[in-house]
Amino acid sequence: MIIDCPSCKKKFKIDDSLIPSKGRNLQCGSCNYSWFYKIEAKPSEQIILTEDITDNTQNVFNENNDQEIKLQETKINKELKEEVDKNLGKTDEVTNIDSSQKSKNITFNKLLSYLIVSIISFIALVVLLDTLKTPLIEIFPGLEKLLFNLFETLKDIKLFIIDLS
Repeated sequence: MIIDCPSCKKKFKIDDSLIPSKGRNLQCGSCNYSWFYKIEAKPSEQIILTEDITDNTQNVFNENNDQEIKLQETKINKELKEEVDKNLGKTDEVTNIDSSQKSKNITFNKLLSYLIVSIISFIALVVLLDTLKTPLIEIFPGLEKLLFNLFETLKDIKLFIIDLS
């Protein structure tokens, strides 16, 4: 059976065997509203139609209305189809423009991501060289002058950026 919450009107499907004939308290799982629910007796008698109440004039009237409605539907469908056909040409142009802009954006995004990865890799290399400066100089004695120049250049770039702001 389907039960409606009186508060939020949400519908719940509940097994008939869970609700006794005397009723029980229920709580909405959506809004937590609690109420007492009792199964109401439904009329067991079926209403049987014993007289024929259809009228021939009413059937003719319905047939004429059906024909008029079908004519109106076909006119509306033709107008909609023409409108869609007109708009389809316009959407193709917009789609071509959008696809070229998307390809430009994708190219720019790839370039930007490569640039960011390069900068991060360069910074990681500088930090690694600074950390391992002493062991590297012992292995490669000429590297000391190069590392000193690299760090001085980085300090100059840092000062230049600070002066810009």
